[in-house]
Amino acid sequence: MTKKDALEKIALRLRIFSLKMTSKSGSGHPTTCLSMADLAACLFFDEMQYNIADPGDWGNDELILSKGHAAPILWAAYAEAGIIPHKKLMDLRKITSPLEGHPTPRMNWVKSATGSLGQGLSVGVGVALAQKLAMSDRRTYIVMGDGEMAEGSVWEAANVAADHGLDNLCTVVDINRLGQSDPTMHQHNLQAYENKFRAFGWETITIDGHDIDKILDAFAKARKTDRPAVILAKTYKGRGVSFLEDKNGWHGKPLNADDLEKALAELGPMPEIDASQYVKKPKKGAVPVLSSKLSFKKNSYTDKIATRRAYGNALVNLGQVNDRVVCIDGDVKNSTYADDFFKAFPRRSFQMYIAEQVMIGAGIGLSAKGFVPYMATFAAFLSRAHDQIRMAAYSMSNLKVVGSHVGVSIGEDGPSQMGLEDMAIFRPIPGCVVLYPSDGHSTEACVESLARHKGISYLRTSRPATAGLYAKGEKFPIGGSKVLKSAKGDKVVVIAAGITVHEALKAHAELAEDKVTFRLIDAYSVQPLDVEGIRKEVRAVGGKVVVVEDHFKAGGLGEAVAAALAGEAEIVHLAVTELPRSGKPDELLERYGISASHIIKAVKCK
Repeated sequence: MTKKDALEKIALRLRIFSLKMTSKSGSGHPTTCLSMADLAACLFFDEMQYNIADPGDWGNDELILSKGHAAPILWAAYAEAGIIPHKKLMDLRKITSPLEGHPTPRMNWVKSATGSLGQGLSVGVGVALAQKLAMSDRRTYIVMGDGEMAEGSVWEAANVAADHGLDNLCTVVDINRLGQSDPTMHQHNLQAYENKFRAFGWETITIDGHDIDKILDAFAKARKTDRPAVILAKTYKGRGVSFLEDKNGWHGKPLNADDLEKALAELGPMPEIDASQYVKKPKKGAVPVLSSKLSFKKNSYTDKIATRRAYGNALVNLGQVNDRVVCIDGDVKNSTYADDFFKAFPRRSFQMYIAEQVMIGAGIGLSAKGFVPYMATFAAFLSRAHDQIRMAAYSMSNLKVVGSHVGVSIGEDGPSQMGLEDMAIFRPIPGCVVLYPSDGHSTEACVESLARHKGISYLRTSRPATAGLYAKGEKFPIGGSKVLKSAKGDKVVVIAAGITVHEALKAHAELAEDKVTFRLIDAYSVQPLDVEGIRKEVRAVGGKVVVVEDHFKAGGLGEAVAAALAGEAEIVHLAVTELPRSGKPDELLERYGISASHIIKAVKCK
């Protein structure tokens, strides 16, 4: 049997399994699987090298299925390779099965959750960077659909991939002409796609995506280029079944029993071939030898310092003891102070420019290969990457995201630069940690706490320099809080974080002159909140609370406290409630109701 004959038989098996699985499930996307079956057969059973016994083998080539709705054919390919028992394919989309409707790492060969389209290439950039960093000679493959090429994040990633010279990155675009509701933008105009990728500096290869010989030749050519390569494959949605092929209206529709019988009759009997014999097993990959210490040398701060500056200091010190730590920037490293890490560890530093979506996506890819990405930008700009952040959580990624220049306290730069929605982005994500330190020493301690946490996390840092409140080396565990002021006669608890802790301290000093006191809690761990500790202090004063935060009312500290106290306290919530404007930090804190004077009024009203 020739190689071509074998791959054609495997492609037919993949088509048949994809139809049967989706029909059994009663849901799924069979037609997009049919279009890529020939590409998948060549990719899995001739081009890629992988050890079916170990998805973490550094000798493996890596695959990201960006068009995640084609998950059935991915599962079918893994079954053909001998990774999944064939009988398990019929569990597609069952709640007890890791073979979900779109891939997630619940299936351990999946490096990233996909299906929110346009993100796979960004993740692939991160995986390819990780391979380079580990001195691996393996490659990263991305399979994309033509519909998702309308997403801007694709072209962010294409730009960055070329800039980093990722010659180990190969993208396959399944150009099957039809999207979900309409034909795609360029339909079968492969020249339009070629022009775009060439403009970004990619090697482009256009082929008939149903011709096995042409597919194999394209992969061979892609391996020889010194830049990222894209294979633009003209295919037909529903390939092989006459009433599906190139017909609109079938997206996301499994076949009923009668249509399945007709389709299988057209495709013919299931070929008898052991596809697993065609898997190319690699040489065992060398596992990178990396230090992974979590404790690092702390700095001493006697003068005022911005928490963003303390973050930069801490990151360098962490990087000195932990080789897994990498830094990704969005062209603001001189403001977030990640530039110190770039100078100290240039090989572990990656510039994504002003492209926040690929910044997070690349972090997902680096995390999937065992590195620990720290990525910082202005908190306001993280909203652009909200979907990537959400998908990072579904990818079970170990990401450390840092948002600087938060709130109105940044001052004269104005509202477009103010992070006022950022906690609302991160707090709803299950398992996500949100820490918001108030001085230099607490910032360094929070950086260490996040290093110890495995999962997505967010550090909120401020622009203005603030006075020291804590001692060097004091611990700030996730889920904790600090009581900064407490007296026997307290009638109110003020709960603050970050910049508003300092406003609350001003208020406390002024009220003390009138012999009025309140209990002050620094709720640096916004999520998870120190529920028991806060409840204890609130009960001690009779259930009266003022929460003050430099954030919009929705989604921040106030809502976290209200949920924790669950109606057992009277809460006054001081937060930014209108669209802010430029001004000096003190003016803005006063104007938008979160300054010391407003805290004093709230305490007196209680």
